[in-house]
Amino acid sequence: MIEQTLILIKPDGVQKQLIGEIIRRFEKSNLKICALKMIWPDRELAEKHYPLDEEWARLLLEKAKKAAEIENRQLGYSDHLEFGKNIQEKLVKYLTESPVIAIAIKGPNAVSCVREIIGLTEPFRAHPETIRGKFAPEESYKIAEEENRSLRNLLHASDSIENAEREIFMWFQKHEIHEY
Repeated sequence: MIEQTLILIKPDGVQKQLIGEIIRRFEKSNLKICALKMIWPDRELAEKHYPLDEEWARLLLEKAKKAAEIENRQLGYSDHLEFGKNIQEKLVKYLTESPVIAIAIKGPNAVSCVREIIGLTEPFRAHPETIRGKFAPEESYKIAEEENRSLRNLLHASDSIENAEREIFMWFQKHEIHEY
């Protein structure tokens, strides 16, 4: 099934000058770029991109608890909304610290294909052949937590067709998305 998805090369990916390498990997996988631009997100756009949603906060806390358990450490949060607000604030700060590259990509099963190419959210656990595993292998939730900041994982990729549609039109206007 032909799908569209959104990719953001986050500030650390831009600062590490990985833009060309990242785009090359998607193009080598026969995914087609439909839209591309550099933008320095303001707080409003970043909060819109990372909305504080109760279900998102609940899933995020569960994921964080599992990671903490694996690493045999205490998380320090039990309320999912409090945890979600803390993470949202860190993500907004991270996304607004410098320009990002927004890319709309189209292709067969684009959402899952892109997520496979970029690797697991936590680069430390990502396969070495993925973008995160190759270019940010030292980054982990534990390090981010110790430094009281967001996880620096180079990229954002939509996690579902529905979220992709919402996110693409958050970052691009209809006339900026091209068919060719």
